This record gives sequence, structure tokens and C-alpha cells, in this order.
Amino acid sequence: MHTQPAIASRQRRVLRWLRREALPLLVLILLLTAARSSLANHYHVPSGSMQPALQPGDRVVVDMRAYGWRLPFTTRDLVTVADPAPGEVVVFDSPVDGTRLIKRVAAVGGQRVEVRGGRLLVDGQRPPMHGRPAEEQLGSRRITLDLAQGGGADFGPLRVPHGEVLVLGDHRGASFDGRYFGLVPVDAFYGRAVAVYHRRGDGFGWRRL
Repeated sequence: MHTQPAIASRQRRVLRWLRREALPLLVLILLLTAARSSLANHYHVPSGSMQPALQPGDRVVVDMRAYGWRLPFTTRDLVTVADPAPGEVVVFDSPVDGTRLIKRVAAVGGQRVEVRGGRLLVDGQRPPMHGRPAEEQLGSRRITLDLAQGGGADFGPLRVPHGEVLVLGDHRGASFDGRYFGLVPVDAFYGRAVAVYHRRGDGFGWRRL
């Protein structure tokens, strides 16, 4: 039978352990969670709307600092770093139902954009093409499109307002993107997808986007 002093002694030991071990561990967990919210995170690709660059099941590293330093656990930027640029792959919530999406920036504020047969026309011109007809040059990135199921819905012509962006999937015939839910405000993006770090069947690697 435990005596009252023995019980009190054990309680003091537990409290000392909590202060010495559990509290720092809790602080570390909170800091790591905050870092995921504002510095870097990862994304699990659910569909083939960004094929061939992204495959269903891909795990992607997302730079949460690319467009601004975000207040942890919020969507509010403390410091704006840059706006999304054509060709970049971005992560954001669907304006329709809040589902987390990953798409490519097709046109930014001030550009006049159309989509015809799955191909872009920006300011009245098609982006430069290389090799196969299903490739486009967006910014510094050469994009391979998937038009096996056609080009999907046409869009525009539309002058993109400043502060907004048109996003598209690379699998133009099978992508629920800005042609359907409209333009996305630049402050709605969580970050820029940097690379695929794990692909089903291939394992770990580093495939830059």
C-alpha cells in the first residue's frame, strides 16, 4: 500500500519529467507544424490532371515561401516575396469546394489568354513549341502536354486582371482547372511545387518540376 509521502514523491517526479522532457517535445512538435504551414510541406497527387509531369500517387515537395512568408496556420502572407510566374506548378484550394489542387500557371495579370483545342494563345501568340506538337514553352519551362483525350474546354479570350492567375492542367483533356472554376487570386496559392520526391513503382528520387 502506497503511503501519502510516496504518492506525493512520485507525483513530483512525474511533474519534473513533464517539465524536462514533455514540454520541450511539445514545443518541438509545434515548431515543426508551424514550419510545415509556413516554410515547406509536401503534397500527394490524387489524379492524372497534370500528366505527364505528375502521376497519380506522386509525392511532391512544396516551397511555402515561394510567394510569401505566411503566418503559421493561416493563409495570410506576412511578407510578399513574388507572384506566380507562367510555367510554375502551384498548390491552392479549389474555389468550388476547397479541395487542395495542383496545377500549372498558364497566364498572369495583364496577359490576354485563350485556350483552343487544349493549346494556349497568350497575347495572340502561341507559346514557342519544341519537338512534338504537344509541347509548349511557358516561361523558362518546356511543358509536355497530354492531349490524348483531346484538349478539353476552350476558354477566353480574356485579359487576366492584375492579382489573378489562370491555371491549367498539363493533361488538358482531363483537368478540372481554371477553364471551369475561373481565375485564382495570387494570394490564394500555398506555394510552388518544386520536385517529385517519390513516385509509385520508382521509389524515392528527385524530379524537378
